[in-house]
Amino acid sequence: MKVVILAGGFGTRISEESHLRPKPMIEIGDAPILWHIMKIYSYYGFNDFIICCGYKGDIIKEYFANYYLHRSDITFDFSNNNEMIVHNNIAEPWRVTVVDTGLRTQTGGRIKRIQKYIGDETFLCTYGDGVSDIDITKLVEFHKQHGRQATITAVQPGNKFGVLDIGDHEIIRKFTEKGKEEGGWINAGFMVLEPAIFDLIDDDATILERVPFEQLAENEELVAYKYDGFWQCMDTQRDKFYLERLIEEGKAPWIKWT
Repeated sequence: MKVVILAGGFGTRISEESHLRPKPMIEIGDAPILWHIMKIYSYYGFNDFIICCGYKGDIIKEYFANYYLHRSDITFDFSNNNEMIVHNNIAEPWRVTVVDTGLRTQTGGRIKRIQKYIGDETFLCTYGDGVSDIDITKLVEFHKQHGRQATITAVQPGNKFGVLDIGDHEIIRKFTEKGKEEGGWINAGFMVLEPAIFDLIDDDATILERVPFEQLAENEELVAYKYDGFWQCMDTQRDKFYLERLIEEGKAPWIKWT
């Protein structure tokens, strides 16, 4: 099962760093948050990634093109024909497809653009700025058990985000993006989507969290995987510092691979 990561936005709320690189490439600890997200999925055996790029996508491409240079110790021997020696070569069991999905393309449009890489298969999808200690295997099992077209992970972080109206059997009755209600469940990403989602996306201007999800909710085809464990997005510098502090203190719940 392929993993789609939305990594093309401008990251304006953390512009202190995103003016230099795309938000998914902002580091927490010693690696981009994108790397942390991929390690989460890889821990559960999902290693085929499709990265939807846009803003400064060349930086993401360069990172994977020279992955071993970023993650390994290197000796440059200029006295011996400019020989380069790679020590403790770091390798991952990953297959990474980096796709330029447009500079101003919306989330739905980015997914539509990678349809040819997905085909007629169920796929995983998440945002390039959030980490969690969620068990991806259990999420997929939940999706299969409910037999709906889309499953999104729902968390309760406060009143900063849009609110989901969840009814019986975890069916989402209404999808409200960026609401002002206090409390409630919100979309945390970590989604499982059926290929039928492509039929609900018109073009680059389609926002996944609006018409497609709203239609699925109306048809009772959007289900919530309620999760009360750790989840945190990196929306601001304050969020970044919080995630870094968890890593420094050895208390980062999403890091299970060490």
